[in-house]
Amino acid sequence: MILSALLEQQFHLPSIPKVVALLLSELGQPEADLHKINRLISTDPALTSRLLQLANSSFFQQSGKISTVSEALALLDLSHVRMMAQAAAEVASPKAVPGILLPQFWDYSLNVAKVSRSLATLVRLNAQAAFTTGLIHAVGELAMHLAMPDVCAMLDNEIAPLAMNRAFVERTVLGYCYASVGAGYARMWQFPKPMVDAIEHQYAPFDNNVYEPLAGVIHLAAWRARAKEAGLSEKGLAVTYPDAVGIALGLNIDMVLQQDPFDWAAHT
Repeated sequence: MILSALLEQQFHLPSIPKVVALLLSELGQPEADLHKINRLISTDPALTSRLLQLANSSFFQQSGKISTVSEALALLDLSHVRMMAQAAAEVASPKAVPGILLPQFWDYSLNVAKVSRSLATLVRLNAQAAFTTGLIHAVGELAMHLAMPDVCAMLDNEIAPLAMNRAFVERTVLGYCYASVGAGYARMWQFPKPMVDAIEHQYAPFDNNVYEPLAGVIHLAAWRARAKEAGLSEKGLAVTYPDAVGIALGLNIDMVLQQDPFDWAAHT
């Protein structure tokens, strides 16, 4: 399937069932706690994507300006959030995407978000926008598995969906990868341009005369989280560290590994 045809497909990103249940419970309170609502939505890539899509729609006249959950909640009425959560409840299932272990994907996405926020702080970028971008950076992978399960099953047999070189293999076979798909939808949903560019160029942030620092941050955070999934040793980390991206941002491997540290010993 060519990229333009894939982007015409309609799909529903599944949300984390527990998060949706807690969100609906909080929204049902006489005085809902906005901080709690913010925290809940910010753990779920699908809810975050839906919220940003709504906030950036032409209806609210803020297209291309809203990049964080807190900004969206400041703009929207809670009735809009409640309707969004109720719709999410209908597709909240840990088995909703063929070939993807959703609990693993959700944990991975949140790890990328947290590390992205920390790295953005080091290089003086918007930390909350980096967190949001990190959280949703791989939703294109979900879209691909929903739109063309047979093709993705073939790819999954060759390389796992969260493997280090997944983007390279997808581009070799299909001519595009999950980053292209995610950016395509983010553009259609009128997300802010820096966020769209970061998602699109995350697999190769500084190739072909591109210089998108946020893409570099997402690249490094995703490397770190995928290295965790792969259970790399210290030697494996050193060998796979994307030096060129790190140098461009002024970040060495030690600086990256020191941000919101994982328990690497448990995975080696």
